Amino acid sequence: KVEEVLTDGRRIITFRNGTKKEISADKRMTTISFFNGDVKKIMPDQRVIYYYADAQTTHTAYPDGLEVLQFPNNQIEKHYPDGTQEIVFPDHTVKCLYSDGFKETFFPDGTVVKVEKNGDKTVVFSNGQKEIHTVRFKRREYPDGTVKTVYCNGRQETKYSTGRVRIKDEEGNIILDKK
Repeated sequence: KVEEVLTDGRRIITFRNGTKKEISADKRMTTISFFNGDVKKIMPDQRVIYYYADAQTTHTAYPDGLEVLQFPNNQIEKHYPDGTQEIVFPDHTVKCLYSDGFKETFFPDGTVVKVEKNGDKTVVFSNGQKEIHTVRFKRREYPDGTVKTVYCNGRQETKYSTGRVRIKDEEGNIILDKK
């Protein structure tokens, strides 16, 4: 290796494989430029910023344990010390994955999807409608109070806000229509 000390106090160490390590005069910042194009910076605040040249991806690790990845398509992922992950997609959709298995996705149009650890899913649409999906049924709730439920066996039940109830069997035949 070759070591240079510059007049401004910086030190540059060049290794045989082409990797260069630059240390600031105050020794608070280090930049390592690897032979493959990757760059690692250790900042004065102890952040470690690693740029992967081939993937054009930046990984920043903070002293408190937070890790942030920035991809070339503008996707950003945050990995928190408690295991929570937050992913911001290029279209501004935000997905949160919690350490307990719960997932939430926020879409730009205002739709929110929540998935429980057991797989139950709730979709709240921006127009006020709500869908609930479980292994037993799928239900849509409308702002006027109407509720339509389709059970896993194919039976359908619609409860209208007027009090009317209509039930259809698996083949779609009306078996009850109470007004």
